[in-house]
Amino acid sequence: MTEETLLEFPCRFHIKIMVRSDTEAHPLVIEVVAPHAENLSPDDIVLRSSKEGKFVAITVHIEATSKAQLDAIYQALTDHEHVLMSL
Repeated sequence: MTEETLLEFPCRFHIKIMVRSDTEAHPLVIEVVAPHAENLSPDDIVLRSSKEGKFVAITVHIEATSKAQLDAIYQALTDHEHVLMSL
């Protein structure tokens, strides 16, 4: 049985993550996302501070291979204590 999704794999997929500015964002992405995303490079990670500097928005560009892979990434992000939100 295959899981229902509107995505066609493999595909380029963007994961958005929000953390507080006192969190080391780049190492967090490497720790949480890299184990699930083969060939993740520093160029695939974009950091942007919020207007008031309290938060950091992280966009990670990956080559998604399956819904199960995306589910595993989002579960790992949900479980991480420093991740405030992920989309």
